[in-house]
Amino acid sequence: MNAGTVSTEPKQTSGKVRRPGDRAFSGLATAAGITILVVLAGVAAFLISEAWPAITAPVSDLPDGKALTHYIWPLVFGTVLSSAIAIVIAVPMAIAVALFTSHLAPKGLAASVSYLVDLLAAIPSIIYGIWGIAVLGPASVPVTDWLADHFGFIPLFAGPASTTGRTMLVAGLVLALMILPIICAVAREVFQQTPKGLQESALALGATRWEMIRMVVLPFGRSAVAAGSMLGLGRALGETMAVTIILSVSGAVTFNLISSENPSTIAANIALQFPESSGLDVNVLIATGLVLFAITLAVNMTARAIISRREAASGR
Repeated sequence: MNAGTVSTEPKQTSGKVRRPGDRAFSGLATAAGITILVVLAGVAAFLISEAWPAITAPVSDLPDGKALTHYIWPLVFGTVLSSAIAIVIAVPMAIAVALFTSHLAPKGLAASVSYLVDLLAAIPSIIYGIWGIAVLGPASVPVTDWLADHFGFIPLFAGPASTTGRTMLVAGLVLALMILPIICAVAREVFQQTPKGLQESALALGATRWEMIRMVVLPFGRSAVAAGSMLGLGRALGETMAVTIILSVSGAVTFNLISSENPSTIAANIALQFPESSGLDVNVLIATGLVLFAITLAVNMTARAIISRREAASGR
């Protein structure tokens, strides 16, 4: 190139130029993330500050003169027990429905079933509670009587069976129906993302449709099922109205699922006791809410960790 010649080649920039829209979107997304963290920290600070008087109060001033741990423990037990029943019932059902809609059913039928399952998430929890106490509870009485007569030697069905159906088993069944759409939606979306090449390779090697699902689809979606289960568990742990309506609460700590003596849950106990509480009793209820907050936060953090590990393993 001559000295007097002006170069027409574009100048090379050191970095990619970001458009104003990209910068605005990035700023809004960052602000939203920070806001969520601030709100979460604010909720935690409020719960700790309001629960502190109950934590530091003398035992004689607490409800029934019991230590705070003795008051909270039965509620934690009932919360975990009802949520565990829901998870045990909902996860296999959600996996089956997700596989049916993603790999087995005709396209039109799969779309209809997916829509109906997702519609379950739109039903208010109080409707589930009314359905549980008015329909499912009475319908479960013959079943619980049979379980008590034939499997009474198992602590879960020791009986005597409730004559009203207001049992922990019914509460767990209703919770399972409530969290089913959450787990099913997560599992279905991931099952549909299973690489077609892997599925076709398994079929080409002579695998049946079920063998292909068992060896390719299920391993691919294992972490998604676990994460969806954790999200559903978080919903079950915090459910209030349905459990409040269904359970016949006695405060007992028992694994008996079919009797009329049931432990309460943290959320249901707060809903029942808060309107009539005052002074230190309110602080005690907030302390139980702090425990529920910690449990739910741990469950959701576990779900996030599972998803992140899956993304790291797949290189995304």
